[in-house]
Amino acid sequence: MTTDDQNGQAIQNRNKLIAACCVGFFAAMIGMSYAAVPLYQIFCQVTGYGGTTQRAEQYSDQILDRTINIRFDANVSGGLPWEFAPVEREVTLRIGETTQVAYTAKNIFKVPSNGRATFNVTPQAAGAYFNKVECFCFTDTTLQPGESMQMPVVFFVDPDIVDAPELKGISTLTLSYTFFPIEGEQPTAAALPKQPAGVITKQMKLGG
Repeated sequence: MTTDDQNGQAIQNRNKLIAACCVGFFAAMIGMSYAAVPLYQIFCQVTGYGGTTQRAEQYSDQILDRTINIRFDANVSGGLPWEFAPVEREVTLRIGETTQVAYTAKNIFKVPSNGRATFNVTPQAAGAYFNKVECFCFTDTTLQPGESMQMPVVFFVDPDIVDAPELKGISTLTLSYTFFPIEGEQPTAAALPKQPAGVITKQMKLGG
């Protein structure tokens, strides 16, 4: 094989290596983009970043004499024809005490619609100390026309919150939920009933 042939072969091999590296790089980027959302969600749940609450498998074994106020906020993203609100706007409980509250949602359109809720706690630093034992977040929920549902939330505030210097003096936390339409399930304005639909009410089972 001549020197020119050897050089040509070396160039071809180098080009193949570069092409393979490029393909591998783009494949890795695509994989990272798909993994970014669940990884970010796990990160937030572990650290409480962005006001993300913690998931607890059992109730607190310590209850303090100190109390804290919990306010409840409810929002619906555009495109989801639901009325959504907390049953109680605010409760006062002892830190470490396990409490159950509820939210209600109603489909005000004349076609079935699906929603999924996200949540956060403010101040954001308190998310690491707000422990949900049961809730309806990240659960796909379907409501029939005129149907309403009551959705319970069981939670407690970790007693360690009293030792957090960034939360010193905080007496009120706000738990906020926002329901979003599930992609591809947004009803149009033409589906809005002229008369209120019959009311159907059901209770969401605890879990999730």
